[in-house]
Amino acid sequence: MRTEAEAAGPPLEPVSSEHKPFPPPRDLKHRSWESGQASCRLILLYLGQVDDSEFESALQALRLTRSIWTIDLAYLMRHFGVRHRFCTQTLGVDKGYKNQSFYRKHFDTEETRVNQLFAQAKACKVLVEKCTVSVQDIQAHLAQGHVAIVLVNSGVLHCDLCSSPIKYCCFAPRGHRCFCRTPDYQGHFIVLRGYNRAAGCIFYNNPAYADRMCSTSVSNFEEARTSYGTDEDILFVYLDS
Repeated sequence: MRTEAEAAGPPLEPVSSEHKPFPPPRDLKHRSWESGQASCRLILLYLGQVDDSEFESALQALRLTRSIWTIDLAYLMRHFGVRHRFCTQTLGVDKGYKNQSFYRKHFDTEETRVNQLFAQAKACKVLVEKCTVSVQDIQAHLAQGHVAIVLVNSGVLHCDLCSSPIKYCCFAPRGHRCFCRTPDYQGHFIVLRGYNRAAGCIFYNNPAYADRMCSTSVSNFEEARTSYGTDEDILFVYLDS
């Protein structure tokens, strides 16, 4: 449902074999952005919808200055008139997350605010749906030249183009998943940019890294986006907005 603050940098021009390439926007400044904010910023820059002052004003107006939830990103897209569709498994805050370490710090203060955003979404023309999205649905969206912001468990997601991920167990054989100690859920937003059906991979921008296009297998992507804590949140964004 949400992520904490993370570093971000300018995106790398994508390589996509199965949809119209998404050209790189003007360079993003090197500064700390929450990953959800950074993902929206990337898309808005490409669409030419916003400058720095407008973006900062929108963050203040929508109170997006501390804890960010996926519903906040949907409101941000609506604020700038960008066509979107937010799909999730829970219309509101899942009370089961209260005892998770990732959510515990801001849960009590954020629960009412986030539930109100869901309740007011229709009146505010923010499109929210409770539904299950398949990877085929996602690929069909990307194939039309659009993008999507997805909430994933960063402890599960592995980029095949980056250096080897940190292993959580030094006894796990190389290339094997560690079963003796699993990291806690760590929410993180990424921007899906394309896919290669033949190679079975997904291309995405990770706001935590600068100047980098990432790629992972469909199976790893599915594991990361359906981890407990994500609510399988996905914000479809339409670049013909």
